[in-house]
Amino acid sequence: MPTARDQHLLVKVARMYYEEGRSQQEIAHALSVSRPNVSRMLAAARERGIVEISIHDPAGRDLSLESELRARFGLRDCRVADAPGSDRTLAHVGDLGARWLLETMRPEQRVGVSWGRTLQAVVQHVPDNGGLNVEVLPLVGGLSSVDSEITGEELVRDLAARLGGRFRHLHAPALLTTPASRQILLAEPSVQDALEAAEQVAIALVGIGSHGVGSSAAIIDALALDPREREEFDNRQPAGDLCARFFDVDGRTIPGPVDERVLAVSLEQLSRIPLVAGVAAGAEKARGVLGALRSGALDVLISDSSLARALLSAQGTSAKSSSAPATR
Repeated sequence: MPTARDQHLLVKVARMYYEEGRSQQEIAHALSVSRPNVSRMLAAARERGIVEISIHDPAGRDLSLESELRARFGLRDCRVADAPGSDRTLAHVGDLGARWLLETMRPEQRVGVSWGRTLQAVVQHVPDNGGLNVEVLPLVGGLSSVDSEITGEELVRDLAARLGGRFRHLHAPALLTTPASRQILLAEPSVQDALEAAEQVAIALVGIGSHGVGSSAAIIDALALDPREREEFDNRQPAGDLCARFFDVDGRTIPGPVDERVLAVSLEQLSRIPLVAGVAAGAEKARGVLGALRSGALDVLISDSSLARALLSAQGTSAKSSSAPATR
């Protein structure tokens, strides 16, 4: 137990350093002690709770959750919006995603885009300044069965306009009625060229879906699977999707009737892109995002604090080992 004199000295040193802004050398001179002694007293003041340090990020980020997610899942980068219970969570995540993209992107690069509401929020927060000679490409065909504002086609055009770059279309629907229809479209040179170009992007920005929630549910509804196909799909316990490609909670691709009718880059192709950032918001997305992280396709996660905490809580209860996916 420290003496009252010790406690008084620690408080005095802390006030001189943190409130008066004096250097450690100035404090040492004033108290006739060595500078290392001042450093040790400041450390002791923090250890005993005399001094508490809080970091307030003007961008509204939770740095401790970011650090924990990076370590737990082997991510190269992570941005977490500190917006618990806020009705502006989507906007906060969108703003962080836009900031990350502008910090990361370089002139002359190709950027691939998927679709979804969170990704739409990212694009909407990119300043309409132009000046970047980049090319924006779709990673997935048009999704006519969902809101047109969040389809890859619209987001590609909007992002290219905001960045002052060019864009390319994938002139084909993302969801086909039969596997044969998909094969016919894949034989078209324009579709082949667009998908091959999508594989060559330097950066991919993708929305992360969670099975049964929002847009992911809309994909399955749009495919109108027959009872046998739906049973086959459900038996594989889908967790979520990237670019309308579904996977289970351990990140394994789910083959079969859904995958055979989707026109988009595959999870394997996505994993070969040098830098892939996934964006998602809301704790209800945790199972899908967990599977996406374990798939090995993501290098960066941009989310909110409620989703981040749900991921850290759920990660240890997987049917699979809790180890992070192998880095690429």
